[in-house]
Amino acid sequence: MTSYFVIVGHQDNPIFELDLSRTQDSGGANESRRHLNQFVAHASLDLVDEAKWQSGALYLKTVDRFNELIVTAFVTASQMRFLLVHDSSVRGQESIRAFFNDVYELFIKAILNPFYVPNTYIVSNNFKKKVQIVAKKHGVAL
Repeated sequence: MTSYFVIVGHQDNPIFELDLSRTQDSGGANESRRHLNQFVAHASLDLVDEAKWQSGALYLKTVDRFNELIVTAFVTASQMRFLLVHDSSVRGQESIRAFFNDVYELFIKAILNPFYVPNTYIVSNNFKKKVQIVAKKHGVAL
């Protein structure tokens, strides 16, 4: 199971990223997969921007595909983009939507912290652990 989650900021910079994959390969294979996931997510940003203006909805569903990888997107009210790069083993669109909604709630709580500088990387281990719990809850990661 391949599953990679990233929050992309206003200048197309990663605000938060997390590899939710079931298997943790050793050495170069893990690093290669991480770079591929980053590449696929970054390549889909133009399609996300196009879809968000056409749809008007926060949850954009599947916006791009690359080989066996699927990119699903969610855009916040402040135009931050949540991307999930996954394969077909993820449960379904409703579980992904619920995952994005729960992470959006966690994200709002994180950025309301007075010590958080807007559009910078989120380094909170607490935020990371909560995202992992939400991912397991909705079947996005195991």
